[in-house]
Amino acid sequence: MDLHFLVREPQTITSKTPLLILLHGYGSNEQDLFSFVPTLPEDWLVVSFRAPFSTNYGGYSWFDIDLMNTDNRIDVQQAQESESAILENILKITNHYGLTHNETHLCGFSQGGILSYALALQNPELFSKVACMSCYPEEKMLTNMAKNKKKLEQLRFFISHGIDDAVIPMEWGRKAADMLYELGCYFSFREYMSGHGVNQKNYMDLMEFFKS
Repeated sequence: MDLHFLVREPQTITSKTPLLILLHGYGSNEQDLFSFVPTLPEDWLVVSFRAPFSTNYGGYSWFDIDLMNTDNRIDVQQAQESESAILENILKITNHYGLTHNETHLCGFSQGGILSYALALQNPELFSKVACMSCYPEEKMLTNMAKNKKKLEQLRFFISHGIDDAVIPMEWGRKAADMLYELGCYFSFREYMSGHGVNQKNYMDLMEFFKS
């Protein structure tokens, strides 16, 4: 499945050029997180994917959500299809630009963050820095979680959550910290005075994480 995307190419691209993948939230599109580009490192290749499924109110989603169904809130099959599509498209982009010795980073908001957890924890050898904002790790999507602690220890996570998030409860975000701690992953967990979104302080801390 080919995903539509926006790309910001650095002036020069080598085999070591870092690649950053941006994954938007439910009902949004590839333009959303692409707005981060002006403050991201200039020598990075930045790609923002559009999710494959349309929503009823315009915009796109990585998977359907049923808020009334507490046991099956997410359409796991769609989520897994999206995950496979993202991996496939990352591979195509990596090959297209000849990125053979580079680091690949992930940045996801809400649904995009849920997918970022799944992608990184199931394929830790492929990723380096992972930012998961206003989301949580969905257990139904972590069925093939990597067992190799050494590979998991190479990952660097930035987790952020608004304390007044009415969409994904703060407690769900905190669960991620417990899980990553048990896995031996390096992470920083930040709480902000905000709802389901990224405020100015959150944004500045995110940029600091990517530049450090």
